[in-house]
Amino acid sequence: MSKYHIWTIGCQMNKAESERLGSYLEQLGYQAIATTEEADLIVLNSCVVRQSAENRVVNKLNALKSLKKLRPNSTLAVTGCLVNAEVAQLKKRFPHVDYFFKPGDCPPWLEKAEWGQILPPHPAPCTYVPIIQGCDNFCSYCIVPYRRGRQRSRPMAEIVGEVKKLVHRGAKEVTLLGQNVDSYGHDLPDQPDLADLLYELNAIDGLFRIRFLTNHPKDMSPKLIEAVAHLDKVCEQLSLPAQSGSNQILKAMRRGYTIDYYRQLITEIRSKIPGVALSTDVIVGFPSETEQQFQQTVDLLSELRFDTVHIAAYTPRPGTIAARKLEDNIPPAEKRRRLNEIERLQESIAAEINARLWGRTVEVLVEGEKQGRWQSRTRSGKLVFFSNSNDCLGQLMKIRIEKTSPWSLQGRVES
Repeated sequence: MSKYHIWTIGCQMNKAESERLGSYLEQLGYQAIATTEEADLIVLNSCVVRQSAENRVVNKLNALKSLKKLRPNSTLAVTGCLVNAEVAQLKKRFPHVDYFFKPGDCPPWLEKAEWGQILPPHPAPCTYVPIIQGCDNFCSYCIVPYRRGRQRSRPMAEIVGEVKKLVHRGAKEVTLLGQNVDSYGHDLPDQPDLADLLYELNAIDGLFRIRFLTNHPKDMSPKLIEAVAHLDKVCEQLSLPAQSGSNQILKAMRRGYTIDYYRQLITEIRSKIPGVALSTDVIVGFPSETEQQFQQTVDLLSELRFDTVHIAAYTPRPGTIAARKLEDNIPPAEKRRRLNEIERLQESIAAEINARLWGRTVEVLVEGEKQGRWQSRTRSGKLVFFSNSNDCLGQLMKIRIEKTSPWSLQGRVES
């Protein structure tokens, strides 16, 4: 039996595509193995959103040169956002790679006819469902539209049918994925939107929870907020990247909104969805970001107090507007200082938010085991660990919180 190994880095979309590729390979008779050394087929699902991610991909590819020499009949393929239109240049740079194929595409050596219908036969309790590929926003720093292309929505009936199959096979929660899920359906003939899709999925028997990401502030509609507020299976958790607290930087980023607009949106969300957990993304060290502009970001985070903040230092991505037109003029040490300052701030905020749950009983959905304990999440996305000798996988359980930290909660099963 042929063996395969998939190495994945990057976003949830990459993870979803790797899972489906693995399912397809297994239906073709391949067996998954945990390491590359004995694999007949190795697939690297790459990410180049940040320079650090691209460095990891390149280092992994270089490390596989010796393995290809030892096992020349093995197949090495690369997908994900490293793969651009200049495949010939990639082949020249990495001659030991047999195939390059674009993210979300069928591997070129497999039958494309059945590719779109492949689902994991035994999905995890919490599984990903891509609903839209690509993005039309072209933020100045972002490589994604150049690698994944313009937005392309999947038909709503296809998604609903897919989720029904996943639930029938054991899934309890789905996370709908897209580079910008708020644009879902705008390119389809009847122009449904994400709210319409949520109403359809909410009616599926056996499905416990629904999440979705990532949102774009300028595209989040009042109709979508109302859907989250009123649909019982849609979790009270939203990811809404701000990226900066400075209007000047937001304009340079081509984000399409102002900080006042963003504040008003957060206020509306919190008024319509009590107890909602909010996360955001922030980039520090964007070209020409002054200390004052950075402090505006710090002030915004201090004011709005997010449950989670994903922080990144700016790195230019070749081909993007920012890389072509703006000088990367913030020293690396200064970027690191700014990143560390926000990390310290957010650790303090998250610790205070999570501490409010001490002594409370929360409902969790059990995702799996980790280091001898069950790993689960609340509807608001809080990570909760607990011990229990029974098989709890995929179950909704009541947990009394006995310990909190900025990153997770610990508790015991409520008797």
